[in-house]
Amino acid sequence: MATIQQSHLIDSIADSLQFMSYFHPLDFIQSVSEAYEREESPAAKAAMAQILINSRMCAQGRRPICQDTGIVTVFVNVGMDVNWDAEMSVTEMVNEGVRRAYTLPENVLRASILEDPAGARKNTGDNTPAVIHYDLVPGDKVEVYIAAKGGGSENKAKLVMLNPSDSIVDWVLETVPKLGAGWCPPGMLGIGIGGTAEKAAVLAKRSLMDPIDIHELKKRGPDNRVEELRLELMEKVNRLGIGAQGLGGLTTVLDVKILDYPTHAASKPVAMIPNCAATRHAHFVLDGSGSAEFQTPGLEDWPDITWDPGAEAKRVDLGSVTPAEIQSLKAGETVLLSGKLLTGRDAAHKRMTDMLNRGEELPVDLKGRFIYYVGPVKPVRDEAVGPAGPTTATRMDKFTRQMLAETGLAGMVGKAERGSEAIQAIKDFGAVYMMAVGGAAYLVSKAIKSSRVVAFQELGMEAIYEFDVKDMPVTVAVDSTGVSVHNTGPKEWKQVIELNSL
Repeated sequence: MATIQQSHLIDSIADSLQFMSYFHPLDFIQSVSEAYEREESPAAKAAMAQILINSRMCAQGRRPICQDTGIVTVFVNVGMDVNWDAEMSVTEMVNEGVRRAYTLPENVLRASILEDPAGARKNTGDNTPAVIHYDLVPGDKVEVYIAAKGGGSENKAKLVMLNPSDSIVDWVLETVPKLGAGWCPPGMLGIGIGGTAEKAAVLAKRSLMDPIDIHELKKRGPDNRVEELRLELMEKVNRLGIGAQGLGGLTTVLDVKILDYPTHAASKPVAMIPNCAATRHAHFVLDGSGSAEFQTPGLEDWPDITWDPGAEAKRVDLGSVTPAEIQSLKAGETVLLSGKLLTGRDAAHKRMTDMLNRGEELPVDLKGRFIYYVGPVKPVRDEAVGPAGPTTATRMDKFTRQMLAETGLAGMVGKAERGSEAIQAIKDFGAVYMMAVGGAAYLVSKAIKSSRVVAFQELGMEAIYEFDVKDMPVTVAVDSTGVSVHNTGPKEWKQVIELNSL
């Protein structure tokens, strides 16, 4: 009978979360590398290049792959013969491991968890509590599957109660385009089928913790209906042409994972949860011999890829940019931003619009300025700022018209598409929306030379910062005429794929 020490579980949780914060799973790196080599869309290929370069930089610098270091989700299989030498409950041990991982001085991770979610939404400060699922199983070991799930991809989770005769494939193909690009493709789709509503969702989440193996499955052929469904969905989802970052291209998903469970005769619950380009998960087993160990990969496991914005990239000085210069920018162009860039996301936008509604003066003048939708990681060592990749821009859509109309804001930077309401406002006010690559947060942070909080300091990572940036690479995603690359790109590449398949 194995005896599991309290410290062994706590240390293993903490070490796994630190490990996954800066090391992508190698199966993911290999899969993205293969997709990069196959990709024909220049925009998608450039996005994947930045993702791979960022991944290698994070492995070298031991800093987070993404500024959103996730909500911790844990599946714990506890052997019924396990003996514990512990004063804490298993839940307390898991949360202590999370706490230590996210506050480690050498690699501070962003605390994103808010208590009182329907009320004050106050940050817990250490990313606890985790979401934990338990199963009692035969044996004398403790098996743990753990993931750090980003909010951008988690927000795109979908659940449907289909009729027994309805097609799962049809529902997935109808739903995936509606997810937009906020889940940062290329990534994986986790699908749970059966059980009850909550069981299907748990199955979908658990499926995402398994390695990418779709290519091996394709080579050997399917052995059952679930494997047939995986292959069918993999092919058909990629034929949608959504592509990396939603810019249009050949690869939208790297794998489709499916777990199923018996269900009621009248039901067909189906849950779908995407995993982003910052996929982070680990698996370990405790047998009483000590804490889990994680094998450090070699840098030779990463492809040697370089990316250059090219001679055609336009440079924009944020201190002197004019309305005419903004209106000359066209959707799809690469731009290098330099100068003072403000930040602000959900909480800051809510504060500012509330102040505008009360007729109060804002704490910072937005006239002619650009605002970056980001919640950065705290800096360590000599960093000006920690990893600082973009957050999903569509969450700010409801604020956009008022911000443009009442503050004179000139431009916005985020990730993914904008909705029709925001696009119309951008067009009406001659503004511009640019996107940075989601999943390249450490790479983006290297363009930030200094950082200071200028408003709402109490909001932590959601405060308004002022970054001094130098040649920060972005793409014009919605230009002043209302043209959106997230509309034109996937449409073009879906047609290309259909023509090539004839």
